[in-house]
Amino acid sequence: MPLKRLTQLGVPVGIVMIVVMLVVPLPPIVLDLLIALNIVVALLILLTAMFVSRPLDFSAFPALILVMTLFRLALNVSATRLVLLDGYAGKVIDTFGHFVVGGSLIVGLIVFSILLVIQFVVITNGAGRVAEVGARFTLDAMPGKQMAIDADLNSGLIDEDTARLRRSEVHAEADFYGAMDGASKFVKGDAIAAIVITLVNLVGGFAVGVAQNGMSMGEAVTTYSLLSVGDGLVSQVPALLLSVATGLIVTRNTGKDDMGSEIVRQVTAQAMPLRVAGFAGLSLCLIPGLPKLPFILAGGLLLLASTRAGKEQAAAAAAAEEVPAVEARSQDTPEDLAQEIQVDPLGLDLSADIIDVVDPASGGDLLPRVKALRRKIAGDLGIVIPPLRTRDNLDLPAQTYAIKVFGVEVARGEAPRGHVLAIGEFLGSLPGTPTQEPVFGLDAKWIATELKTQAELSGATVVDRTSVITTHLAEVVQTQASRLLSREDVRLLTDVVKRTHPVVVEELTPTLLSLGEVQRVLQALLDEGISVRDLVRIFEALSLRAQVTKDVDLLVESARAALGPALVAAHTRDGTVHVLSLEPSLEQRMLESMRPGEHGAVLALDPEVGHRLLTQLDQLVRASQETGQEPVLVCAPQIRPALRRLLRPSQPGLGVLSYTELHGTAQIRSVGVVDAEAMLVAP
Repeated sequence: MPLKRLTQLGVPVGIVMIVVMLVVPLPPIVLDLLIALNIVVALLILLTAMFVSRPLDFSAFPALILVMTLFRLALNVSATRLVLLDGYAGKVIDTFGHFVVGGSLIVGLIVFSILLVIQFVVITNGAGRVAEVGARFTLDAMPGKQMAIDADLNSGLIDEDTARLRRSEVHAEADFYGAMDGASKFVKGDAIAAIVITLVNLVGGFAVGVAQNGMSMGEAVTTYSLLSVGDGLVSQVPALLLSVATGLIVTRNTGKDDMGSEIVRQVTAQAMPLRVAGFAGLSLCLIPGLPKLPFILAGGLLLLASTRAGKEQAAAAAAAEEVPAVEARSQDTPEDLAQEIQVDPLGLDLSADIIDVVDPASGGDLLPRVKALRRKIAGDLGIVIPPLRTRDNLDLPAQTYAIKVFGVEVARGEAPRGHVLAIGEFLGSLPGTPTQEPVFGLDAKWIATELKTQAELSGATVVDRTSVITTHLAEVVQTQASRLLSREDVRLLTDVVKRTHPVVVEELTPTLLSLGEVQRVLQALLDEGISVRDLVRIFEALSLRAQVTKDVDLLVESARAALGPALVAAHTRDGTVHVLSLEPSLEQRMLESMRPGEHGAVLALDPEVGHRLLTQLDQLVRASQETGQEPVLVCAPQIRPALRRLLRPSQPGLGVLSYTELHGTAQIRSVGVVDAEAMLVAP
């Protein structure tokens, strides 16, 4: 019969035999064997509980407690039957009653009482309380764990299979701790039953000896009472071991097979506990008076099982080593090829000579820094950027990296191996390759790593090449954030808001706006460098405005008005906002020239007027920046979106606010006015 079939039938058959023990008398030799098995298996369970790394690795433990409790009670019933009928219940109980406690009833009762106090008052009560608290905390933590799994899945940190596995582990953990909360009551009830059974045996044995068999009181005590105490001690030793195992499990989750297979597989999964328990069973043969055959058989069986477990562990390790080779051979499957041809939202191509920046074995730490960057972007912009796909690209020149968005290169830079980037004005004396810092365009030089200290002493800022790539990548993500925000990302963000503010989401989508329309609004905000972290207020503003219009510009303006203080705070320096404004007649001219366009309203200004507008605005911005100010342009809310589109190519860093967004600002200081009359004068 196959081993799996035996494991499926072994435990059910064993439970049936336990029930039979309750009604069928057992010979003393069989009782000795079963008692030895009870003690050794209890020790094995304790050692297994100590060796497992996670409670879920021993998920069959609650069911095993019930089976072992029933087995021990059946042994009590069988032993009581033999004691009262024959005055003899096997060598094991006789030895515990005479040798272990020195043949003294008083000593035996004291030892028995101490074991009960240790088990019932200390271990069982503590384990029961821990199991109860663990079950409550596990159930309370389930929603948070599910949200964390969903967030990791949508951010690309894990795939669907891993998410499914983690969800099953969360449910299994909740089931396990709930089962342990109930199983701890079995342990407590077993301790109470041991007291009752021992007291009944003492009284019953004394009565049978004196009243039925005509023994003297001393003879009845010697014959029956010591056997009753021995039976109590024999049952309390494994009960105590199980109580300790229960405490170990609950202070440190459910399998897919049936209970019998799970118990046998999990108990025999570790070779070391089997060996230790086997040798412990054999060492019990050294105790004088104990029968050697039962413990030799029990310990030998465990040692035999340990050899099989060791072979299975070695086979599993060998199979694990073969997995990479099997995966390598399966890279040409249609599924793998389809995965390869997909366009990644965000990619980083590296030339072959700088691939070490992503290799941990070579000291590369780019990938951990990218993970930190994703967290920072999420905190700054309120979106989860897609995972970065890194590839080696033989077509790139040496020392070069390229950043791609949806497969299209948007930025390129250099990161020569063995060099650092020194940024500063006094780099002439340092040998190296002149270049420009890729984000801010500052003069810089790639110097050998050995010259880092010398460059720092000369006043230069020294940046390692991984930081250069990460900073460049962060700048690209900031500028391309609207393109990277997918429909799926919007759904994720909406679901997150719905968990805490369900009414806000239910009013907005899909009743008033679709996810696509919400996506366009969020993309427009990101295009202007506005964080969408405060989605609750954005959705509230959209739900009010969407009742009268679905024009994206108007929806964006409503969201911006709700975020007004945050928008102004980004341009506030020392409590003051430096603003540029438009002359009223120019604003009126712009309002009259507005025309609807495919991507929103545009300003249909005369080319000459538009040129003068851009020229004068550029002069005012430069003049303000020379004095250390970062001005922002303010205008009427009706023309703000169109004016922003007009200025974006020439003034991408200039903020454009409406008058309504400045409401409540502490101090506003005008640094210039764009004059329409001056613009209309011929050059």
